[in-house]
Order: sequence, then structure tokens, then C-alpha cells
Amino acid sequence: MSETPPNTLQYRFDGPEDAPVLILGPSLGTTWHMWDRQVPELTQHWRVFRFDLPGHGGAPAYPAGSVAELAERLLATLDRLGVQRFGYAGCALGGALGIELALRHPERVASLALIAASPRFGTADEFRQRGVIVRTNGLDPIARTSPDRWFTTGFAAAQPAITEWAVQMVRTTDPGCYIAACEALASFDVRPQLGGVTVPTLVLVGSDDQVTGPAEARTLVAGIPDARLAVVPGASHLVPVEQPAAVTDLLVRHFTTAWQPAYDSSTGQMAIVAAPVKPVLAAAPPQPAPIAEIAAAVVQPQATGRPDPYDAGIKVRREVLGDAHVDRALAQADEFSGDFQEFITRYAWGEIWDRPGLDRRSRSCVTLATLVAGGHMEELAFHTRAALRNGLTPDEIKEVLLQAAVYCGVPAANSAFKVAQQVIREETTPTE
Repeated sequence: MSETPPNTLQYRFDGPEDAPVLILGPSLGTTWHMWDRQVPELTQHWRVFRFDLPGHGGAPAYPAGSVAELAERLLATLDRLGVQRFGYAGCALGGALGIELALRHPERVASLALIAASPRFGTADEFRQRGVIVRTNGLDPIARTSPDRWFTTGFAAAQPAITEWAVQMVRTTDPGCYIAACEALASFDVRPQLGGVTVPTLVLVGSDDQVTGPAEARTLVAGIPDARLAVVPGASHLVPVEQPAAVTDLLVRHFTTAWQPAYDSSTGQMAIVAAPVKPVLAAAPPQPAPIAEIAAAVVQPQATGRPDPYDAGIKVRREVLGDAHVDRALAQADEFSGDFQEFITRYAWGEIWDRPGLDRRSRSCVTLATLVAGGHMEELAFHTRAALRNGLTPDEIKEVLLQAAVYCGVPAANSAFKVAQQVIREETTPTE
């Protein structure tokens, strides 16, 4: 295997070179070996392509911070290999990647299987909090608790070797790449777009999956026009490992029925085509706006050629402070304070925090120091949380506060250390 460039992925092929390509995508914290027990059967029908996420399984540690970026790296890898059309099966984060491919590059995906997947994985706050834990404590706390998330209790007890394999797999992942993958899941939300997945889709889930369980699977089935559901009894999140025979059988049946070879008379060769899918109703053509609306638009800020910064501001505000904090602030706004909430979203977050001149780590350092100077301890608490989410370590926050003690005074820094210490303890203590 040659050196992997930054814009591609580490991969391997198994099976006959002239067979159609079936891609197997891994979940967060795993490697391509999670599919080992599917490969012998699948390679009787397809040329199986497996890949590792960045920093996983010894792959080069080039972090990718979004599912879209991972999809582009996968396509760049396939382009280098001359693979244009393929079937795709992905687990969890690998499933998110499959949805992204089906939405953005439907001409490449012949058929799709989504395993332990969801159109939105938990909440953005949960994954960004996991990133804080890893940045502060390393991957060991996440590794030790992975079997609890991935396997049923009975399987973990009966298969200690597989359980230990799972722990070591996570433990040896590059922390920066793991954090970037958490950020990718935090920002992934395709619930409004599921109707755009127009390839035949199998949605497969373990009956005991507590991470992305049957409820999330049913959301996928309800939203994707040509999808069917398969629930595997007695399995949790990493269902291809826990119930390999059942998963293999379901994949073989899906891809052999939803993805049929056909003879191409122009080339004299077998071509791979997808089975017909249900038609998707086209959106109604846009109607002309009433004259009154057009006239009103003339006085809006957008008419000057400069976009209203509110949308960018609410996005940045949620990413930095967390959905829970922002939802709480907006819910508490009333007729008296609503304009102020709109003001800080538009100008503090949309105009200043979204400027390219400083990265978010630097802006957090500036914000912490100025809050100490002003004695604003309540805001210092949630901006300490924000600093951790923006990538500052507890040691770096300590250095900011020590610097502030020199220029803002010891009493102010004393109060700041008490507030920040409590927040850091709460945010960086792993939950068992």
C-alpha cells in the first residue's frame, strides 16, 4: 500500500478485481477490521473496498472536521483508483458518510445500507463535550467505556477478547482525528434532506442499540423514499461485530436484489445498475413574490449586497456556547429582552466572532481576559466552557488567568480561578 496523501483515505481491497465494488464504511473509533467477519461471504459477490477514518488503524492523522470532507476524501481515493459507481454500506459515522454520498453524489451510489445510523447523532453538545474530555484526558476514558456503548452486556461478558480488541482499537486512535470526527458528527443533521436519498436503501439496526436505536432507524425509513427496515435481535450498536452472520445475510440479500448487473450492448460488458426507485415529487416552481414584499426587501440590509450576519451569528453562537445554553437564553427572552438577544447574535457573534482575523482559540483567550478585567464572573463560567470547546486545554486557560492577574489585579484573578476551576472539573471529568 502506497503512502496516503492528505486528501485521500487509507484503504484495502478484497475479492475479485472484475467484480462490482462494494464499500464498507467504519464507525467512529473503529478500523476496517470491524468488517472482517463479513468479508469472506461478501467477496463471493463483490470486490470489497474498506477504508480507515483519518488517524484510525494507523492511518495518517489528517483530521477531517465534517462528514462532507470525509465524503470528498473517499471520492478522491476512489477517483485515483478508477472506481466510479459502487454499492455502499456504512456503520454509524460510516452510515452518515453514506447518506452524504447519496445526497451529494447520487450518480456514484448504486445501492445503500445504513447500519446503526441516524440523520442526526444525539446533540451537537454531546459530541463537543466528548471532544473536551479527549482533549483533557486523552482517549483512555472513551476507550474503557466503548464496550458499554457498542455491545450488549451478555456479549461483552462472553467475548472478553473482542471486548479488549474494541478498547485497544479506540485507545490507539489519534486523539486529534477523533476530536475532529466528533465535530463532524456534532454538525451533521440531514433530517430535512432525507427525501433526496433516491437509491434503494436498507436501514439495519440492533434491537438493543442505545446509541442510535430503532427510533432513529425508523426516522430514516420514514424519510427515505425507497428504504426498508431490518432489526437484528440481541444486538447493540456495533451490530456487524456482535451479530456478523445476520448482518452478512441481510447485506447479501439487499445488494443482490437492489443492485442488479445488466448487459451493456455498447461495450459488450456487464454493467451495474440500481433497481428502480420510487419517483420523488418535484418541488413546485417558485412563485413571483408580491409587489409589497419586493418593495419591503429594498430596505433590508441584504439589499446593500452585504448579507445579514444573524444566520452566521446564531450558527457560531451555538457552536461555541452549545445548543443548550443558546436555547435557554433564547427561551428566556421576552418582549423586553428579545431585541438584545438578536443584537448580540447579529453583532457579537455574526460580526465579531465570525471574522477571519483570529481563530476561535485566540478569541476565547481574549474573551476570558476581558471578562476577568470587567469582573463578569457569570459570563466567565460559560466562556470557560466555550474555551474548552474551542480547543483550549485547562493548562492554557490557567495561563490566560495568570496573565490576567498581572494586568487586571489579583482579587479579580482569584475570583476567576475559582469559577474556572469549578467549570473545568465539571467539563473534563469523564462519566462512567
